[in-house]
Amino acid sequence: MNAAKVVGILFIVGGVLGLAYGGFSYTKETHDVKIGPVELSVQEKETINVPVWAGVGSIVLGGLLLAFASKKG
Repeated sequence: MNAAKVVGILFIVGGVLGLAYGGFSYTKETHDVKIGPVELSVQEKETINVPVWAGVGSIVLGGLLLAFASKKG
């Protein structure tokens, strides 16, 4: 299996996951404050939405990569 097929499969899997979940979230720590023995930190939850066009485009691009990789090899 050549690199183009692997990349094509990764694009398809990423596109399907993007369409299925619609986005992902993560927690990031900010504003660390140390006052003597007391430490304060704030955790912010960030959400990134994956647009539908990006998921569909990823699936199409992966399909094209697989199609052209199989014609070459």
